[in-house]
Amino acid sequence: MALFAQRFIEDLRLQANIQQVIQEYVPLKRAGNTYKGLCPFHSEKSPSFNVNQEKGFFYCFGCHRGGDVFKFLELHENVGFQDAVRMLAQKLGIAIPAEGDESAEAGKRDASVREALLKAHETAAAYFREQLASPPGARARRQLADRGITATTAERLGFGYAPNGPTSLRNRLVEAGFSHGVLIQSGLVVQRETGEVVDRFRNRLMVPICRDTGSVIGFGGRAIEAEQLPKYLNSPETPIYSKGRTLYGLDLTKSAIKELGYAVLVEGYFDFAQVYQAKAAPAVASCGTALTPSQAQTLRRFTTKVVLSYDPDAAGQGAAARSSELLVAEGFEVNVAVLDPGQDPDTYIRLHGTSAYREKLRSSRPYLEYLLDRAAAGLDFRQDSDRRQFLDKMLSVAKWIPDPATRDQFGDRIAHKARITEEVVRAEIRKAAVSRRPGVTSRELPTFGQMKSAERGLIWALIHNSHEAVEALEKLAVEDLETLSGREVFELARSLHEQTHDFSPSAFLQRLSTVDAQLVTSIAAHPTPPAPAQECVRAIKRLR
Repeated sequence: MALFAQRFIEDLRLQANIQQVIQEYVPLKRAGNTYKGLCPFHSEKSPSFNVNQEKGFFYCFGCHRGGDVFKFLELHENVGFQDAVRMLAQKLGIAIPAEGDESAEAGKRDASVREALLKAHETAAAYFREQLASPPGARARRQLADRGITATTAERLGFGYAPNGPTSLRNRLVEAGFSHGVLIQSGLVVQRETGEVVDRFRNRLMVPICRDTGSVIGFGGRAIEAEQLPKYLNSPETPIYSKGRTLYGLDLTKSAIKELGYAVLVEGYFDFAQVYQAKAAPAVASCGTALTPSQAQTLRRFTTKVVLSYDPDAAGQGAAARSSELLVAEGFEVNVAVLDPGQDPDTYIRLHGTSAYREKLRSSRPYLEYLLDRAAAGLDFRQDSDRRQFLDKMLSVAKWIPDPATRDQFGDRIAHKARITEEVVRAEIRKAAVSRRPGVTSRELPTFGQMKSAERGLIWALIHNSHEAVEALEKLAVEDLETLSGREVFELARSLHEQTHDFSPSAFLQRLSTVDAQLVTSIAAHPTPPAPAQECVRAIKRLR
């Protein structure tokens, strides 16, 4: 639930001029009934970012991000909805109410829970540090020493030790006043089928995971014994921690990243620790996985230049490829540092030293060049089948390059490598770029081809001709909606109309999920309706 009363949010939205708010961040020019500018969320040379002042939404035809004024502030400032509301209120000079309705009280309770979880993690981090310095932490200290991690670095990174006892941490946290309910929510303990509450982490070297503000929000636990499984045990997803949104070490290196203008992306905690200790470069870690879109958006706040330094094994290079393709699509300038076989940044620095690692970073290659050579390895371009295989693989990357000039240059390199004419390759890339679909994480966004024209028309009308649309929507039975791609959109619209009896497109946009907001704004951004709302409803009933 929202922290603020819905009435306050609606009043704020009505008083906000979305064009004026966005104009503070993006230069906009009038284009008919809308405003256009260069998208702030991806790199582009020609403006594809549109703002509809009358209807109160924005949409980018390039990266497919869209939503209302709150969503813009969330994306641009990398904040949550509640903070976006506060920011908008401050911009408009509107006082934030001290007390709200039931939803405000629920929001305060949620905020109170998050605060309790943060305090529990801070208490746990202090306990783990205390245990690392104690006699039971001797093996963990030896493990750090064996990896070349000094006591100073361990202290700076907040490393600790989780004792082997089943309730050591639980007891400390209960003594500190935390309830079992909060502890279970925190993920620091688990509840067995018998009802017993025990520690999640036992006999492990503990690595605190922090927000970029420095608050501890989770942990990674590394096994002490060789036979311990899993080797790494991580905190679960909680109200304060999402692995796919967090970059390990960013709290320590964000200033250096901004100052130097680039970041080195590594895989694991100890890769980061070694690079950080050596002062080799400003690094962040993706925590053992390929980069996610949310992590890329977080990194964009500090730089758009990245050097990937992943393990040279097959798994590491696969993760490097996926991360690079995502970063390229987001408009980042990406280089790849290739280390010796069998060596990750952690082992490479220990074996060869800081200077040698820095030289690897300096000699890193632009990802697109690296990709061309890697994809061409082992192929015979005298064979049509090999040329086609190479071209298909390169097209899957080229179509996501947002800058047309960079895309064409890459196409020319593909043509030269595969011995194909530049015109043919450029045409193939343009065709692939037109057909590309935006990646989404929670569920797939239907393409226009997958979504009936009738559904698109009804969605368009919900924003531009709301009264007619909700009247038409009332004529659809539950069974009519079941097989529709936009079912969740229509169900929310009906529910909102039933609750308020005064359907507001802007309130509707605010309640949509990120994926559904992308879908709705992409359809609403078109100047003309696919079909009138009443005709759309008749078509949906007829086609069911």
